[in-house]
Amino acid sequence: MSEAVVDHIVAVLPPLLQSLEALGFVARHLHPPDFDRVMEAAGQPDAALRAVRPRLVQWPDGFADIRTPLEIASDAALAAFDALRIVQHGNGDLVGVFRALRHVPRAQEALYALSAKLPPVSEFFVDPSLRQDAGLMARLAAPSGEDTGVIHDHDEPGGRGGFSLYVPEYYTPRRAWPLVMALHGGSGNGRSFLWSWLRDARSRGAILVAPTATGSTWALMGDDADTPNLMRILESVRSRWNIDSSRMLLTGMSDGGTFCYVTGFERASPFTHLAPVAATFHPLMAEMAEAERLRGLPVHIVHGKLDWMFPVQVARQTRQALAAAGAAVTYRELDDLSHCYPREMNAEILHWMGCQG
Repeated sequence: MSEAVVDHIVAVLPPLLQSLEALGFVARHLHPPDFDRVMEAAGQPDAALRAVRPRLVQWPDGFADIRTPLEIASDAALAAFDALRIVQHGNGDLVGVFRALRHVPRAQEALYALSAKLPPVSEFFVDPSLRQDAGLMARLAAPSGEDTGVIHDHDEPGGRGGFSLYVPEYYTPRRAWPLVMALHGGSGNGRSFLWSWLRDARSRGAILVAPTATGSTWALMGDDADTPNLMRILESVRSRWNIDSSRMLLTGMSDGGTFCYVTGFERASPFTHLAPVAATFHPLMAEMAEAERLRGLPVHIVHGKLDWMFPVQVARQTRQALAAAGAAVTYRELDDLSHCYPREMNAEILHWMGCQG
């Protein structure tokens, strides 16, 4: 690699990674009344990224495979900050914030393509608490196995019913691997929601599946076209990779969390653990579920005390109803969480499921 290209990479990567971390901070701490305070706390790493972005324009021939992902990731991160600052300056609303944050998984997807070539990128996609784990970092530095990494199956932007998948690059069929199926929130998609879990699946050795609902959101009312589709996706994954049938987690955010209850309570559900996040619940769900399915079923509920969409009282009542029905309920209420995804809980959920890495 030429010295000039190395210099450009060294200049661009730190502010790009810092910008993505800051955007993750905004997404985690987003609470409408506190939006301006959160933006101030996130700082302005995008200013440094904007200053070095021109260094990606003219590179020697032969380095497009590095330059292009850096360009896409940088432009997506800058677009996210631009859109957030419009709202911060009083010219938008919460919908504009959510739209701005859609740029973040696009940036992460582009950047991940460089994880095998640039060690700082690989480290970015590792849980910070495990970045000093020499064994893990050595496994990630080794050549990738066949049929590993990020895979999309009929999950192009705007499509419905497909799925995105992550298989750790150090996967081996010689042992069975825990599986996480993560369901996006209303109007979302699996391709984007994959990035809510990828860092933890990669760090702790789990196969991650992020499906996209067949409709605009999950089948919470009327005919259920999603459960059969999830079972089709699951069987497709199990036919190609060695899945541990005793550690199969179904989790999800908001509508996805609610659908964890809907489909996970079915007697034929293959999922061994449920972990709904920021979900709503109706007591009839527990009453209609078969008692044998609920008895001893591990359910890990995560909810924010500041949740403005589904008030925390709903989660507290859910804990009581499921415990009364015989489920093995773990309940985590986060004082500073609004209606957002708390990525810091992923590690705890994996540990609760028995995934030790």
